[in-house]
Amino acid sequence: MQVKEISSEGLSRELEVTVPANEIEQHVESRLVEVGKTAKIQGFRPGKVPMDMLKKRYGRAVMGEVLELAVNDSTAKVIEDKKLRPAGQPKIEVKEFDEGKDLTYSMKVDILPDFDVMDLKGLKIEKPIAKIEDKDIDEALGRITEHHKGSKKIEGDRATKKGDFVVMDFDGRTADDDVHHEGMKAEGHKLELGSGQFIPGFEDQLIGKKIGADVEVKVDFPENYGAKELAGREAIFDVKIHEIHEATAAVVNDEFAKEMGFDDEQALRDAVKHQLASDYNNQTRMKMKRSLLDQLDDGHKFEVPKGMVEAELELITNQIEQERKANPEAEALSDEEKEELDMISERRVRLGLVLAEIGQQNNVQVNDQELQGAVISEAQKYPGQEKQIFDLYQKNPQAMEGLRAPLFEDKVVDLIFADAEIAEKEVSIEELMAENEEDKPKKAKKTTKKAAKKASKKAAKKSAKK
Repeated sequence: MQVKEISSEGLSRELEVTVPANEIEQHVESRLVEVGKTAKIQGFRPGKVPMDMLKKRYGRAVMGEVLELAVNDSTAKVIEDKKLRPAGQPKIEVKEFDEGKDLTYSMKVDILPDFDVMDLKGLKIEKPIAKIEDKDIDEALGRITEHHKGSKKIEGDRATKKGDFVVMDFDGRTADDDVHHEGMKAEGHKLELGSGQFIPGFEDQLIGKKIGADVEVKVDFPENYGAKELAGREAIFDVKIHEIHEATAAVVNDEFAKEMGFDDEQALRDAVKHQLASDYNNQTRMKMKRSLLDQLDDGHKFEVPKGMVEAELELITNQIEQERKANPEAEALSDEEKEELDMISERRVRLGLVLAEIGQQNNVQVNDQELQGAVISEAQKYPGQEKQIFDLYQKNPQAMEGLRAPLFEDKVVDLIFADAEIAEKEVSIEELMAENEEDKPKKAKKTTKKAAKKASKKAAKKSAKK
């Protein structure tokens, strides 16, 4: 095998590799021996077919497999012999390959940079801490009650308005054939007008009606409606309004707490406080991590593989563009935003290499139990679909690596924190919960919040709940 260096620029290498025809012939014969074990040729038993006959019958057919095998084997040997550390899969371009001839191909590969890790002892990290006050718990409970409205039956003769609840019977049919389909009929159903629970247009036609009213509601089922027999069709519903209820604000007391699944109001407040503490702790860690990443970024200046930066940039850009496609009013990425995202991508790749090197030097490992725990946590996000999530990760090594990487990173970050000088600082909740643009380089130009949010890991802001 001959290897010739075509170019060497920074971390990029291009080599020309030539595999002699006699080595290719050895690969061909090895493959034909395997084929001959099961080949059925008249006059010969399987495994006894002469090589000349196998070449004549199957020689051309195995050339594709031989090419792949020869390229893979020779590429691995080149990497080993030249002590290269590939930053990704080499790009192969076959220049010449035919029966009885040498195999010649070009091999382009980015290599990982060599760098020294900065001294991590005594890094100064600020730890922002927000104290949970009673008013914070009250505000969280207020957010909960917004989503748990009560209602009170009205007396008198007023008509319905948006936000009211109606208790009604309804019976529907498709307009073109007068057929009553399953699921189009109910009695004593309670519906909030304006909630969007029913087909578009249904609730609007019940506004301005009084108790006892008979209303004929005409609607069109959406084209993408779940029931195919109704999708895109016009329907008529005969509706009888029995009661009108006006919405009332939920009151936080023992009764409300029991509706939420708690023993009493105090148990509910304790649960909310615990959830807030968890949210604030997560945000504190994110702030500390941002400070650490900034210091690691400042302390390491080395070239990063272009291929890795391009792949990261493509990932970030696709995330942003997918979000913007869902918003008709969103604008396309500007040149200024693209320039910043390129800087963000380079920073993320560099920090990833630094954290990986620190982890390797300290023998940081993610064990199977930790990985399985991450799979379970992911499955719990999709109630009723747990089995599908487990199957996804078991059958998809790439998806499993997607869980391993953040676990590894967190363990490395914890390792660094253990030797850092951490100073606690009391801050307001507003200061603590202010969003960070974790990956944004200090020298980057200002971009839209949306782009920065998608380019970095966002803080999880959950409503306080059980």
